[in-house]
Amino acid sequence: MQQLYAATRRSLLMGLGTIGMNAALGRRVRAQGKPRGAQRVDVHYHIAPPAWSDLLTRRSIMQPAWNGWSPQKAVEDMDRDGVKLSIVSITTPGVWYGNVEQARTLARQCNDFAAKMREDYKGRFGIFAAIPLPDTDGSLREIAYALDELKADGIGLLTSYGDKWLGDPAFDPVFAELNRRNALVYTHPTVADCCRNLSIGLAPPIIEYGTDTTRAIGNIVFNGAALRFPHVRYIFSHAGGTMPFLYERFAMQARSPEIQKKLPLGVDPILRRFYYDTAQAAMAPPMAALKRVVPVSQILFGTDYPYRTAAEHVEELHASKVFTAKELAAIEHENAARLLAKAA
Repeated sequence: MQQLYAATRRSLLMGLGTIGMNAALGRRVRAQGKPRGAQRVDVHYHIAPPAWSDLLTRRSIMQPAWNGWSPQKAVEDMDRDGVKLSIVSITTPGVWYGNVEQARTLARQCNDFAAKMREDYKGRFGIFAAIPLPDTDGSLREIAYALDELKADGIGLLTSYGDKWLGDPAFDPVFAELNRRNALVYTHPTVADCCRNLSIGLAPPIIEYGTDTTRAIGNIVFNGAALRFPHVRYIFSHAGGTMPFLYERFAMQARSPEIQKKLPLGVDPILRRFYYDTAQAAMAPPMAALKRVVPVSQILFGTDYPYRTAAEHVEELHASKVFTAKELAAIEHENAARLLAKAA
């Protein structure tokens, strides 16, 4: 299964390279140099701590995008593309591989590495800490360590674990603690167990990442988790996946008598309080759809580095003509400043 995942991720990257669009966009923006007074804040920014990288390499699932990566190179790329601050996280497949102790150790190693990066490059990095879900006890301990001792900015989660999506009652003890702490929760999609072996001619991330994000949003909304834990602040990757395009179905489902008992005000108040990033969704169609569902105040700048760059996303956001100059400033910096004190 892991080998299939690796192969499909590789085919995705090769496909993007064949298109060639990203490199061309990046060259145009980078030629302009670092903007004066760069203030961009990237909330969708990945790192590869040695312990995580070594494990993925041993499992033959480490991706080519990480070749040559280092904290110093990350800072150089941020400077080149006008990014003031990046909030780092561990990407798919996360830290859980079926072994409780391994997951706990790996989460701690990843979080300590992120804290060292933050210390070494003061003012340049924040942390969305990894936790070893679906291990409840280990996750609760790591939340305490990350938020109390490391002073992380929030917690990073995958949209699903095995056959359970965020919002499942199995995760309620963890979300009760996150709710108590008014925590910021960044979510990254993955490929759920149900959908790893589909033969449709496309690598799973092309469709399944957006779909898994939408399943997580739907589960959080319609399972009542958003109302049970109202103080958890969510960031959903990639413009909320396919949610903006399925908005009408969500809205109509909320009008059914059974759902109205749970959601008397419908889905709008919940969807409009979530945050959504621009990573790999900065072109006009997804941004225009997202803007019709949520206010610009809920859209955050994200890049999916190192798989994509800030330069590409800035180019796409400006070329989309979806946002005014004032709205672009809010997306690139001001909205994050409300969430993250160090981004101000």
